[in-house]
Order: sequence, then C-alpha cells, then structure tokens
Amino acid sequence: MNMGKIGVYFVAMILLVSMPVFAMGPGNASNAPSPSIVDVAISVNEETGEFSTLIEAILAADDAVLATLSGRGQFTVFAPTDEAFEKLNLTANNIGELPQEALTEILLYHVARGNRDAESVLGSSRIRMLNGQFVFQNAGVLNEDVNIIATDVPAANGVIHVIDNVLLPN
Repeated sequence: MNMGKIGVYFVAMILLVSMPVFAMGPGNASNAPSPSIVDVAISVNEETGEFSTLIEAILAADDAVLATLSGRGQFTVFAPTDEAFEKLNLTANNIGELPQEALTEILLYHVARGNRDAESVLGSSRIRMLNGQFVFQNAGVLNEDVNIIATDVPAANGVIHVIDNVLLPN
C-alpha cells in the first residue's frame, strides 16, 4: 500500500467522522450524534471499500463483539484492511465460513480497552487485547510484521488505527 492510499484513508475517516458536527452547525455541535467505532468503519467502507471484510467479520462473530464496538465503553481497534485479510485468503464473501469462536477470538485480538492514541500505542511495548493476550509493539510494528498504516481515527467510543496485516492470536 502506498502513502497516497494511506492518506486517502485517513482523510476520508476524519471527514466522515466530522460530517455530523459540521452539518448541524457550530451552535449545535454538542447535540450532534457521535459515531461509534462500527459507524466509523461502515462510513469509511462506503467511501473506500477497504473494510468490507472487517465489517462482515464483526457481523459473523459473537454478537458481543458488535455490541462492544457499538457501545459506550472506550476501546482501541487495530483495523485490518481488506487487503490484509486477502493475505489470508479471506474476503467479505468467505469470512463467515470461519467458526464463530475462532472469528470472535481473532477480532478480540484486535481490540484493547481504553482510548489509546498513537502516542500511547507507540509508548507501549505491549498492549493487552480483549482476548487476554498481548500484542507487542516496536516502532509502529505489531508482533514483528503488522504495520500501523493510519492512526488516530476518532470515534465516540474510542479510536481506530489501520493495520496492513491481520493479527493472529496464539
């Protein structure tokens, strides 16, 4: 993936997240609906088509995954692109064929508690994920082969960092 495409993702995400606030005007910004992590992923996917597999994975996993990412808690999501899933021969059309337990475990290995911006992530050598395992981070690379390619995409219930490979739990 080239830097131009990464920049497009980041700009599209920021614009889509900001739209409800700008549409209502400055006087009503505090009343604007705040998009959840799931809402942001869907909006970005509508613009870029790069999160179709992730969205299908969330829908095929245990219902608790969707509820968590749409809920009120604060979470950090490391969101693989469709290209990342394709490296494992997974697409939006076949991701649901994985056993629900395995899919849920994989997705929970992409989510950490708390709203951890890029500075916080880069300042940590390991991050505990919702599945209980750790992801190890060194200079923006997770588990030695997963690059963070876009950071700090805001959502009402956390932040999204885009990654170029799927994290696989032990």
